[in-house]
Amino acid sequence: MTYQYATLREKIAAEKAERAVRYEQFAEWLKEAHSAGMVAGIGAEVEPMVVQQHMNMLDDASPVAKSYFVEGGVCGFAWITVRPANSSFALWAKKNSGDRWSKDYYGGLSLHVHEFGQSMQRKQAYAHAYVDVLCGHGIKAYAHSRMD
Repeated sequence: MTYQYATLREKIAAEKAERAVRYEQFAEWLKEAHSAGMVAGIGAEVEPMVVQQHMNMLDDASPVAKSYFVEGGVCGFAWITVRPANSSFALWAKKNSGDRWSKDYYGGLSLHVHEFGQSMQRKQAYAHAYVDVLCGHGIKAYAHSRMD
């Protein structure tokens, strides 16, 4: 048998160096994904929403008591899921991002979009751009959203 390393210590040191480089790449990918998400969220074309409160809330034909203009559009949530949760990237992200990444109910690891208030359309744009960057680097990631 031929060995690539002269000693076990050399092998361990080489693997440690490779891991450090990989983890630096992961950090750069997350910064790149966040930047792309912010650009997409800010640039998203949002359809504003008008909410009306009727005098009799059980009768839509009753006179309107108040109207609210919601500039950010419909309210909702968006999140990113990375699968599998035991991939090198997912384990690193969970360990190094505090509580931002968490276990997803349906499997994998999820990151909820906290930017852009309650605007679902902006959050969706952020999530899709974030996922595009991660997928471009070979990470299996998916964007999800739900109206509130």
